[in-house]
Amino acid sequence: MVRRKGPRGPAHSALLAAFLECRSSLRRVVGRIARPHDIDDILQETFIRAYAASQKAEIRHPRSFMLKTARNLALNAVTSAHATRVEDFADWEVYLIGESLESELESKERFLSFCRAVRSLPAQCRRVFVLKKVYGLSQQEIAEYLGISESTVEKHVAKGLLMSMHAMRAMGHSSEADAEAVGTANDEKGGAHG
Repeated sequence: MVRRKGPRGPAHSALLAAFLECRSSLRRVVGRIARPHDIDDILQETFIRAYAASQKAEIRHPRSFMLKTARNLALNAVTSAHATRVEDFADWEVYLIGESLESELESKERFLSFCRAVRSLPAQCRRVFVLKKVYGLSQQEIAEYLGISESTVEKHVAKGLLMSMHAMRAMGHSSEADAEAVGTANDEKGGAHG
């Protein structure tokens, strides 16, 4: 058996004692930054780095040193995990670009049908519905803008949604497609707020 030479005396013991003493603090610091399944690895790496640094120079404040090391390692773990997710996203981009033309055309057809359905709504109902679902205004904003009560706004939105869905069904689109078309209207115009 080969024994390693090196300082295994009081400095090593002090470092280990400091690590064990502040382990729960280290765990909390790392837990606020990194994913739960990375915490133990980061704590282990913290001790290894602290030990390696103690071999080169005296660490006067081991607790502070380890807290800072753990924080930096946690930030590095998050950054590398984020980079991996961005790379994974690039794979999805290739998949999305390769989506079939037929699916894209069906989606556009549903959206056009939705636009026709909305166009067929009574004028005031259409105004309220478009302000709510396409421009994302709140009921209060619509009420103030059009000079009507919030209750009337709510009734027009409900009526517009119901009539649009019936019109979409009459054009041969299912309820799922109706919901998708309403979502598409929100996406096309920048989303809704409520």
